[in-house]
Amino acid sequence: MRLRTTSTQRTYRYVRLSIVGATLVLAVSIGLEVAGRGALSSLSAAFYTPAGHLFVGSLCAIALALLVLSGRSVEQGLLDLAAVFALVVALVPTPITDASCEGGAVCVPAAAIPGVVNSGISVASLSLVVLVAAAVLARTQGSAGWGTVVTLVAIALTVAGFVTWALVDFPTFLRGAHNVAAVGFFSVIGVVAAVSAWRPQRAPRRFRVLYAVVAVGILGALCALVAVLVAGGAATVTVAGVPAVFLGESVVVTLFAVFWLVQTVELWNAPDPTLRA
Repeated sequence: MRLRTTSTQRTYRYVRLSIVGATLVLAVSIGLEVAGRGALSSLSAAFYTPAGHLFVGSLCAIALALLVLSGRSVEQGLLDLAAVFALVVALVPTPITDASCEGGAVCVPAAAIPGVVNSGISVASLSLVVLVAAAVLARTQGSAGWGTVVTLVAIALTVAGFVTWALVDFPTFLRGAHNVAAVGFFSVIGVVAAVSAWRPQRAPRRFRVLYAVVAVGILGALCALVAVLVAGGAATVTVAGVPAVFLGESVVVTLFAVFWLVQTVELWNAPDPTLRA
């Protein structure tokens, strides 16, 4: 017998699957680079390779999908914030060793800076429009609860923080914004997975176990990555010949895809397929 579904159900299925698909495209494009030249210093270094266009495009697609998902839960508010971090990760490249860097330090190459400025101004301007529109819609639709207010304020403060950083000290912004945003993005995803795991009434036990594994894996890998970065070993620490940062980021991205695959399966037939009520 053919099961009837609503257009809303199908839309949410496709949005969640698009996140998994965008992650898969990113993995394949970077995998092709690794097959041809060996492991990169980090996944983010793919920005400077032929996979760079898909790196940026995949992250922007993921950010849009996170914003499209509807709901007024804690998880949804966190994912809206994650979308902002994803855009920064996509549009502000990671520093690398380049001839244009002074004193042999790592930096964002001079050739990439005009693109960062253009993208930054465009996205910051759009963010302002989106925030105002979201506030107006929430008020007119009667959905402007505390959760909505907190989410909008958190996003506004995050955007304002990055913009202020860029205006006050642009060189430092170029050196650090990508890593700060990447840690912020995956930390939020880890917290969302943890919330999904430790709210027994929200999901069957088998899904909670998977969410717990994802949460522990993401947050544990992030702690290890931050330790490597703080210790200044990003360019030297390897595991079985593979750069530790590349390996850690690969684990985190894989767990990110697993999280969304599990979400898709869990909520496939939900009559109201918002993230959480």
